[in-house]
Amino acid sequence: MAEPLAIETSGEDLLPDKRQVAASFSRAAESYDSVAALQRVVGTELLARLPGDLKPARWLDLGSGTGYFSRALAARFPQAEGVALDIAEGMLRHARPLGGAAHFVAGDAECLPLQADCVDLLFSSLAVQWCADFAAVLGEARRVLRPDGVFAFTSLCVGTLQELRDSWQAVDGLVHVNRFRRFEDYQRLCSTSGLQLLGLERQPQVLHFPDLRSLTHELKALGAHNLNPGRPGGLTGRARILALIDAYERFRQPQGLPATYQVVHGVLHKSR
Repeated sequence: MAEPLAIETSGEDLLPDKRQVAASFSRAAESYDSVAALQRVVGTELLARLPGDLKPARWLDLGSGTGYFSRALAARFPQAEGVALDIAEGMLRHARPLGGAAHFVAGDAECLPLQADCVDLLFSSLAVQWCADFAAVLGEARRVLRPDGVFAFTSLCVGTLQELRDSWQAVDGLVHVNRFRRFEDYQRLCSTSGLQLLGLERQPQVLHFPDLRSLTHELKALGAHNLNPGRPGGLTGRARILALIDAYERFRQPQGLPATYQVVHGVLHKSR
């Protein structure tokens, strides 16, 4: 049986401010699940990549959002104690009544409010791309994992939403699309993390939309619309929107307008 969970309180400039990330995802809590098909596919693939002999006494769902994968982890490991942690209070309020975890904790992946050596599995799907300091995330994973513990994550890297980025570039050259770190940065940081790398790969996932409005609506409903520093303020004029639609139409395929996500899958192990 795991000892009681002790929760502690704590006294790349181009990535979004985490306060804006928290606020944006809190606002999206009610709409998120209605448009989260990609997120569910990616997280389900991550579950499948967990070591088959893993039997955690306690797991942590880092960036737990609406709690979909907290509930999936609870179903897979029914004897384990679950902790759902997210930076967005609105997501935690939405998830708590749905269950899945024993604890719902507001916290930052770069400075986890947990004691050392307290979890056996740290699971995080499509959350750490919002962390400017991924080295700190890895350091915290190493700190809170018990020996033989596993950190499994998915994230996004450069090339995500490239069609939308290129279309905006043709219109005005301003920052309208979220920036993500390079896959090579994930390789470098994981290799120097002090954790054993069991697997790290990049896999494209392509969604198709009937029109640009459908894509931008989904991004807003997810809370993942433009959060970048340097993004243009105010409303986007009609002329620029029409120019954007025209530019994006160049990418149209028989299935619709493509939106490519470059998904990073990583599984790391804390050696004894």
